[in-house]
Amino acid sequence: MSSAASGSPKPSPRTVTPAVETVLAFVNTRADGAGGRELFGDGDAFAAWLAACDAFDDAGVVTDADAAAARELRDALVTVLLAHAGDEEGRGEPLRRAERHLRRAGALHPLATVVTAGGVELASPQAGVERVFGTVLAAVTTFAQSGDWGRVKACRNPPCHLGFFDRTRNGGGLYCSPGCGSQVSMRNYRRRQRQEVQAPPPA
Repeated sequence: MSSAASGSPKPSPRTVTPAVETVLAFVNTRADGAGGRELFGDGDAFAAWLAACDAFDDAGVVTDADAAAARELRDALVTVLLAHAGDEEGRGEPLRRAERHLRRAGALHPLATVVTAGGVELASPQAGVERVFGTVLAAVTTFAQSGDWGRVKACRNPPCHLGFFDRTRNGGGLYCSPGCGSQVSMRNYRRRQRQEVQAPPPA
């Protein structure tokens, strides 16, 4: 995960950097209500996903326990991204549990600073699946240091929760697509209609 070299132009706040792409690739592996399947279901599925991703080196043998650890790391990150979008699932105790898990992951997968003439990057000194988790944490750290970490969010539409990069000018995006925003608006409209029908008549 490379940081910008000294003197290089700073990316636009609405530029999707390689670090963001790595984070989104990792978090957008969950089963969802739109037909997306679980990509970390077991060791074989996790290994197949890793083999298809350019951001990760050969992880070697991948076990079901590795897949479970990947799900835990991913789900903790999704909770944080929901908090960025102001979603109820990303607040209170769920968020505190996620942050505790990410602190433990940071201790288990420490990062090393690599300095070259072209710039500075954070990289995992570990091997195998541990290096995969370290690479994800390096991507998170690299982008968070840009000050735009809050633009990486999870869609507030409950069946979706897809991770996305908020390109809006004011950083106020809540949904990954207009379609998800429309679904939420329609559900809210129908809920209000039901409440009006169920409300007792005025005395």
